[in-house]
Amino acid sequence: MCHGIMMQEHNSGIDTCPWYAVRLFSLKLKEVEAYFMSKGMETFVPRQWVDYEKNGRVFHELRPVVHNLIFVKKTNTDQEMTKVMMESSFKMSVIKKNTADRAYYEIPAREMHEFKLMCNPEVELRQYLSEQEARMKPGAEVLVKFGPLKGLTGRLVRISKKYYLLKEVPGMGVALKVSRWCCVSKK
Repeated sequence: MCHGIMMQEHNSGIDTCPWYAVRLFSLKLKEVEAYFMSKGMETFVPRQWVDYEKNGRVFHELRPVVHNLIFVKKTNTDQEMTKVMMESSFKMSVIKKNTADRAYYEIPAREMHEFKLMCNPEVELRQYLSEQEARMKPGAEVLVKFGPLKGLTGRLVRISKKYYLLKEVPGMGVALKVSRWCCVSKK
C-alpha cells in the first residue's frame, strides 16, 4: 500500500499506487483539482481539445472531458482520504466497489497508467464513453501485440463499423482506434 510514500516495484521504477475515481457534485473541477494538489495529492483529469467560436474568432482550448470526475492517486489510507474530502468545502465522494460495500474502488496502477496514455489529448481517433455505454459494448479482452498501441490491454469493441481498444475505469471509458489484426486474445 502507498501510505505517505511512493511504492515502487523492486528496482523497476514502476509506480504501484492505485488510484481513486472521485465524483464531484459541483462544476468546480479546477478548484477541486487545486485543493487536492495543495494537500500534496496527485490528480488526473482527462482532457481533450475543443474548438469554439467567440466574437467571430475560432479558439482551440484544452477542456475536461467530464466536468464532475477527477482521479486521485492513493497515497494515504481510505480514512485519511475521507478526512481530506470532509475538510474541503466541495461536495464529493469516492466511487465505491458497489452500493452494498463501503470500500472505495481502487484502480490498479497499471490500469490507470494505460488509461492515462489512452487519454492523451494529442492522440486522434479516440472516443470517450460514459460508464453505461462502455459496459454495454460487447468485446473480448485483448492485448495489443503490434503497432503504436503495443502492450496496451482492454476490450476489442466495434463502434461505427470500426474496431477500438476500450479501457474502462469507474465513471467512464476511453476507446482508441486499433486494427483488430494487431490484437491477440488475453486468455
